[in-house]
Amino acid sequence: MLALREFHAEQGAVFTELQSMEAVAHYGDIAAEYAALQNSVGLADLSFRGRLCLLGADRVRLLHGQVTNDIKALQAGQGCYAAFTSPKGRMQADVHVYALADELLLDFEPGLTQSLIERLDHYIVSDDVQAVDVAEHYGLFSFQGPKALEVPGLLDPGWTLAPQSHGIVHRPDPELGDLYWVNHARTGSQGVDVFVPTAAMGMVWDKLCLAVRSLGGRPVGGSALELARIEAGVPRFGVDMDESHLPPEAGLDRNGISYTKGCYIGQETIARIRTYGQVTKALRGLRFDPGAPMPVRGDKVFYNGREVGSLTSVIQSPRLGCPIALGYVRKECNAPGTALVVRSVSGAEIPATIVPLPFAA
Repeated sequence: MLALREFHAEQGAVFTELQSMEAVAHYGDIAAEYAALQNSVGLADLSFRGRLCLLGADRVRLLHGQVTNDIKALQAGQGCYAAFTSPKGRMQADVHVYALADELLLDFEPGLTQSLIERLDHYIVSDDVQAVDVAEHYGLFSFQGPKALEVPGLLDPGWTLAPQSHGIVHRPDPELGDLYWVNHARTGSQGVDVFVPTAAMGMVWDKLCLAVRSLGGRPVGGSALELARIEAGVPRFGVDMDESHLPPEAGLDRNGISYTKGCYIGQETIARIRTYGQVTKALRGLRFDPGAPMPVRGDKVFYNGREVGSLTSVIQSPRLGCPIALGYVRKECNAPGTALVVRSVSGAEIPATIVPLPFAA
């Protein structure tokens, strides 16, 4: 159960469940929450997500050999996006990694904590590394939207966030404890995450709510965040990518893979893809005509009568006024402008066009 369940319930929250973890779906007005994300700032409680800390002198070396990005290159206060992969290069999780003075902090989708601890423990032989689940000790709030970067200064005037993506700043507060502020855009605009000690979550949430509302924003739930995420073309593990996918297929070669870091689990397969040719399929954006029937996740994609892919995320886009989708399409027919047909479960054939990501008006 969410630590702040009563706080959210008082604000009209409707709850949902993600991988057995409770989360806020919305606060009764998804359209208004989406509008806040687009025009001002939306505040979300992401404490349902997983959080691990790696401690010990060998933590950097161990994680460097486990994930697709360059952990050894991170200085304290820096972070990166990466993936855990199988020996055959298939995705097992995506993760945001932050280098702190004496630990590495990992943030990832819910439901993966135990499997990641077991994986890390398997490779800890005589290493000085401990993987600790810190979800009970720290919550995670996030505010996203064009005014998001203004929020921290309203709470703590006179300082600014780290300018680079995934930059993290430790800001001790005599009343609230050790807060960790991250420059992290989750929905394609501006964004900030803040890791908050559990005992201070209620006070911080109240302060953030006041700051966000002063900028014309409001608390938002997962439904509005999903609309913004898909419009931004940001893939989500467990929805748009899973253990059947290679990281380059999902576009992680743009910001989540280092091709110069050396060996890690799954590296041979991923390096071979880059050396010898493209992936056979890739995640793409599909746009449908206004008023077209709504496809659904899992619908098959066809090109000249031949099945060439399937859909993973589908919404009616409030900003574009038409259905849009993310999905995997074979490389020979996935260039922007390519006309495709999606065959729905009802048998309807729905014309679609591949468009660049993020989706543009």
